[in-house]
Amino acid sequence: MANRALSTTVDTYFEITKRGSTWGREVRGGLVTFVTMAYIVILNPLILGGFSADQASKDILGNWLQNAQVGAVTALTAGVMTILFGVVARMPFGLAAGLGINSFLAVSVVKDVTWPEAMGLVVIEGLVIVILAATGLRTMIFKAVPAALKTAITVGIGLFIAFIGLVDAGFVRTSGEASPPVQLGDAGSIQTLPTIVFVIGVIVIGVLMARRVKAAILIGIVATTIIAIILNAIFKVPESLGTNPAGWNLNAPVLPTGIVSLPDLSLVGQFDLFGAFSRIGGVAATMLVFTLVFTNFFDAMGTMTGLARQAEIAAPDGTFLRLRSALIVEGVGAVAGGASSGSSNTVFVESAAGIGEGARTGLASVVTGVLFLLAMFLTPLTQVVPLEVAAASLVVVGALMVSQIRLIDWGEFSVALPVFLTVIVMPLTYSISNGIGAGFISWVLIRSLSGKAREISPLLWIVAVGFLVYFARGPIQAWLG
Repeated sequence: MANRALSTTVDTYFEITKRGSTWGREVRGGLVTFVTMAYIVILNPLILGGFSADQASKDILGNWLQNAQVGAVTALTAGVMTILFGVVARMPFGLAAGLGINSFLAVSVVKDVTWPEAMGLVVIEGLVIVILAATGLRTMIFKAVPAALKTAITVGIGLFIAFIGLVDAGFVRTSGEASPPVQLGDAGSIQTLPTIVFVIGVIVIGVLMARRVKAAILIGIVATTIIAIILNAIFKVPESLGTNPAGWNLNAPVLPTGIVSLPDLSLVGQFDLFGAFSRIGGVAATMLVFTLVFTNFFDAMGTMTGLARQAEIAAPDGTFLRLRSALIVEGVGAVAGGASSGSSNTVFVESAAGIGEGARTGLASVVTGVLFLLAMFLTPLTQVVPLEVAAASLVVVGALMVSQIRLIDWGEFSVALPVFLTVIVMPLTYSISNGIGAGFISWVLIRSLSGKAREISPLLWIVAVGFLVYFARGPIQAWLG
């Protein structure tokens, strides 16, 4: 009786039955989301840290973050924030260190400040987002976005995550030439085993989806990983860590010799809240915070819109229940990421894979979060599934999201062009916020100059101006000195 009462309570709280889901779907969806996100525990340390001082991302004083420490706090923060999001917002979204912001910190910010000072800027960014969400301004902007643009964001994210999958798998690579800038595989052909494994994964998962097999994505990931392990054992493909185009992207699919390792969490709390303002001045530090806020604000908004529509739990205007709570928790993720030195945590677009597996509630997020916490101690196991296999699931889910393009009215060109720009700019610039910015600016200009200015929300005008500043932040910062 006690177990049945607990099951009923959990079902009611997360609205599992109400949303047409089951416990099995939520667990499978949470597991699939973790599998497609687990790469961040490996990749984030490679971006922020290093195995030695010779190849690390050093700050202005020559200090650097150790890979093992960054990996531990990456898993810790992702686990805590994903569980919190699942319990509070009750949506099937996973949170972890955002790739755009961590790269921006490692490449641009720490050349002028120390790592603790850079993470202090991230904490400030998160606090700003929390305030915007708590006051309702973030929700108001969310609701001011036209339905056509929200659908375009979903479609653009679908293309974006598919493109991420193609790039991660080596199916699409930079050519090294001005034209064409990208090419198919190596020298225009598929000739590496990891990329072939990716193609096998797309076919396996695609066939299972087409045949409406339950747990299609999870089964496909497991099956393709087994195939990858066997092929890797036969052909001994090198693990490249991104340096060898013929090797695996991040981790080779091998059975681990060890399983348990103790995490080093000494980076938690190592941030300096206002140190950057003293070191580089108020104007420069404020511009950095502005960039971080704008990137996180609209990346998360676009991702939540796309995922909610993909999960079929969004209202016609793209909003969903407990939207303000979701936006506040996402802002807290930025604070937590900076406070732990793992970079700003945000909603991951890879959550679409778990949604494609059937996840519809926050219970799936709780499952994903628990697995991230376990990953702190079971780091070797997180490296069994190669990134190429996870990439295959992203391509399949991308196809599902792009199918919503049928909801857009292409008959009116003042709608069609902003929608098109939103969709195409996301994958081509590798940024959700860039696509949203292009869509917002073109929507305001084209619609207003076409005699439809009265139909545009004043908030959309303000945000469009903000994006103009965002896109021109380099010259503006140089002009301000």
